Amino acid sequence: MQEKYVLILGAGLMQKPSLEAAKSLGYKTLVVDANPHAICVPYADRFEPIDLKDKEALAKLALSLGSSLEGVFTAGTDFSASVSYVAEKCSLPAHSYQAALNASDKVLMRTCFKEAGVPSPNFTQISRTEIASFIASEKFEEIKFPCVVKPVDNMGARGCRMIRNPQEFLPSVEEAVRASRTGRAILEEYMKGDEYSIDAIVCDGTLTITGFADRHIFYEPYFIEAGHTMPTRADEGKKSELIACFANAVCALGLTHGVAKADIKYTDKGPMIGEVAARLSGGYMSGWTYPYASSINLTKQALLLALGKQPEDLLQHRRPVAVHGAKLGIYEVPCQQVSAERAWISIPGTVEKIYGKENALAVPFVQNVFYRSTEGSSVNFPRNNVEKCGNAISRAPTYELAVNASESCVSSLVLRLKVPSTETETFLSGKTEKSESGFPPSFFVLDGEIIKELTHWLQTAPRIEADSLLSDQLPPALASVSVSVRDCNHRTISETLSLYDRLCPQHPSLSAKKFWLSLLRGGIQGVLYETDLEIYNAKMRSSRRLRRK
Repeated sequence: MQEKYVLILGAGLMQKPSLEAAKSLGYKTLVVDANPHAICVPYADRFEPIDLKDKEALAKLALSLGSSLEGVFTAGTDFSASVSYVAEKCSLPAHSYQAALNASDKVLMRTCFKEAGVPSPNFTQISRTEIASFIASEKFEEIKFPCVVKPVDNMGARGCRMIRNPQEFLPSVEEAVRASRTGRAILEEYMKGDEYSIDAIVCDGTLTITGFADRHIFYEPYFIEAGHTMPTRADEGKKSELIACFANAVCALGLTHGVAKADIKYTDKGPMIGEVAARLSGGYMSGWTYPYASSINLTKQALLLALGKQPEDLLQHRRPVAVHGAKLGIYEVPCQQVSAERAWISIPGTVEKIYGKENALAVPFVQNVFYRSTEGSSVNFPRNNVEKCGNAISRAPTYELAVNASESCVSSLVLRLKVPSTETETFLSGKTEKSESGFPPSFFVLDGEIIKELTHWLQTAPRIEADSLLSDQLPPALASVSVSVRDCNHRTISETLSLYDRLCPQHPSLSAKKFWLSLLRGGIQGVLYETDLEIYNAKMRSSRRLRRK
């Protein structure tokens, strides 16, 4: 009997559900990726090291399989156009190649939206060779700040940021074109409003919503997703408007058979599309949080569609939704549970040790903990969504329980950094680049009056005694916010001090000024670093004295 294959583009973690779905349906997996060491390579029945943007090489490989190839698929990569190109060459089900291009190139995308009257930001394109002439032109004078720059053809928020003033323009655009495979950036008006992610399956003139999540975006001037929560808390009226806008965007791009995902905002003008892609979401949404919330294996249902089969589980559980103004029949598979994903982040440096891994999965309702950074990893405060240190995912009966579970899991993990480190000390000093004023932010952001009171207190504060409990030495200025303000990893000041006492029951005498300012700037990592640096410097001084003797 002839073996049947599915060609899967990408071998990263986001593709693991695709491999599992293919195998559960009885198919062999032929996986391609430019990286032969990608995490899912060992799970493939066959692997070929091919760059995912090399559509001709992909098509040649696919055609070589003949009738053994039943479908081509990707999830969580930015190469849906390659999927559709191969599918067209092999006469396999998929969105048309032109539609997939429309959903991959942000200039084509915005042009389609504008022509179809789909609400989206005003835009202009700037190529690598046009930056200088653009700055010298009248167009530059017409820019309204803040605005947003993005690579035309990348994902994960790489090279994407807000431009807040003319001084930030040049370095921001240069970074965006560096992150573009074709050396092009798109400059857009800034959309202010709540942001959502929507996944859907498109077929037979219908759009079935398969995930509607609240996105939690922080750290201006960048757009870092600290997590998402599903289902959304948006009211039904707002949700209906957002779905109608998404459906009309799908039609404008020409997407007809496959999957689609939207990043969309609800602004003071109503819904506006950030982007629509012809693929399932990355960021754990399609492969983890939606299946947890709905009990539907979305990847498996999408793969069935790519194989020319009916997604029976999806069709059985979907329900019609009355949405005014949509150009497609709208359905939704409702969620019975809530799933929340939260990321943890680090101050800059190199990881020496990770605490809390042994208990992270023991947090009630937590389903998965994924570690992007390990001991020895170089870490930074993220400027895009691939620079986060890891992710915790929960499933619970209520929104509050799911969110608390993921955030509690994140707060239980600590990355202790190596000393000495120029990167860490630069961060703790508060120095920032001119083009990134205010970034990276402090872990604890406090009112100016509180900072002023703390600064005054620190002028006469005695040194912290060796081996003393820090949770007993809270400065008066921080008393009113010690249990209310949380840092980037969901810890309060009081929780941070208790955690320090557990990790450092024995510590040297410390400068009060350095300790408390490092706590506000870098949380638990900041005070652990100052402690370890004090120990390191003492050893260096002792070593020098011994050498002199």
